[in-house]
Amino acid sequence: MNLNIIVMGIVALQSFKNVMSTYLGFLIGAINTLFLYTRFLSDEYYGMVGYMLSLAYVIMPLMAFGAHNTLVKFYSSFKTRVSLNSFLTLMLFLPLLIAIPLSAINYFCYEMIGDFLSQKNNIIGGYLWHVIVIAIALAYFEVFFAWAKVQLQTVFGNFMKEVSHRVGTMILLFLLYFGVVDVEQFMKGLVVIYLLRMLIMSIYAFSVKLPVIMFRRIKNLKSILSYSFLIIIAGAVVTIFLDIDKVMLGHYIDIKEIAYYNVAIFITAVIIVPQRSMHQILLPLTAKFLNEKDFESLEDLYAKSSLNLFIISGLIFLLIVLNINELYYVIPKEFSGGLFVVFLISVAKLYDAFLGANNAILFNSNYYRAVLLLGVFLIVIIVVLNMVFIPWLGIDGAAVATFLAIVLYNSIKLFFVYKRFNMHPFKPDIFRIFGVILVCVLLFYFWEFPFHPIVNIALKSAVVGLIYVIVIYKFNFSEDISAIINRYLKIK
Repeated sequence: MNLNIIVMGIVALQSFKNVMSTYLGFLIGAINTLFLYTRFLSDEYYGMVGYMLSLAYVIMPLMAFGAHNTLVKFYSSFKTRVSLNSFLTLMLFLPLLIAIPLSAINYFCYEMIGDFLSQKNNIIGGYLWHVIVIAIALAYFEVFFAWAKVQLQTVFGNFMKEVSHRVGTMILLFLLYFGVVDVEQFMKGLVVIYLLRMLIMSIYAFSVKLPVIMFRRIKNLKSILSYSFLIIIAGAVVTIFLDIDKVMLGHYIDIKEIAYYNVAIFITAVIIVPQRSMHQILLPLTAKFLNEKDFESLEDLYAKSSLNLFIISGLIFLLIVLNINELYYVIPKEFSGGLFVVFLISVAKLYDAFLGANNAILFNSNYYRAVLLLGVFLIVIIVVLNMVFIPWLGIDGAAVATFLAIVLYNSIKLFFVYKRFNMHPFKPDIFRIFGVILVCVLLFYFWEFPFHPIVNIALKSAVVGLIYVIVIYKFNFSEDISAIINRYLKIK
């Protein structure tokens, strides 16, 4: 059987399962974000939760010391049992080189750090340890997830990453509502949820491959440590793009407005669910092709992942943009201030999905250093843009800054892969799909049903979804998607 068929079969199967679990997580997250948080928690504390988790995610790449990415990149390069076990041992202990000193700094400089972060909102200073512990839990979760990924086992890890903490948060919110816990116990409970998630992931990872602690010299140790150090920057770049806006909002505006921004960002995040799900299996496969210099398989993976993700994410983009006005009718009125944020970030997220395997190629190739330096430069740009636009436009300014930074960064990454690998995802069908998406927006945005908002959302989603899928299938834009439709329709 052709290798590419086997590979795409693995990608399709695990990606499908990952998409299902990720959407389950987002469904639970949507209930939490749009209905439970907005009603069971004050705007101030909801904003604090968003700030606390965002800051933890910003710190996480530093805490992990790049071990999760390093494990994926170098795993397939070790051919002997001794060298592989020594490498895996290093990956388990590497994050402690950062986590222990940072925890010590937080312990001895707690008041100074708290005063700095609390200049605009005093509530922030009381939750520094929450941030540190969650960041460590996030870091080790990613290490254990990577441990399973390199064995091409991503489904359980993706379930834990996308679903478990949201279920735990939902339970905590109901306990808060019924008075079983108070708000301070709720905040501590969030920390416990992330610690439990990390522990369960470690048990699963070690059941897939039991660790053999072995401290032997690794021949390419310098390259591994160099990559780990530099990948911290890469992780920071990605995470900062996702969360720095919320962190900076805490310095410029009332923290309760972060709650409104958080709702808008959560809505748009649904667009990149397929990308996140597919990325779990794209990372180890891309690393394998690069290590084996199989550029033909790599190019095929790049093109198909970009095309399929653009089609799937395009449909989700349409369902969000065309229904956003109705959605804001069913949540508290004050949250409707995030409408502009949803529009702008949705476009940026769709562009993100279009990249396909681009990020996996860059971070697993020998050109990651140049991309990381570029990332550092762009971090400066996004911070400056936020400093300019947030005081001027508030949460809309944060959206403008994030949009400009994402578009610039993604465009440069696409160009870099093209120049270094002579690969690009701009196939003719990509432009046709873009045309379909644009026509749907123009035709259906102003078309409203005169019913309850929930009914209107259901009706418009059904009509737009059916038309979009029929067009994609009729013109056979993607053989993979057409094959899946044929399988469910039992068409040979």
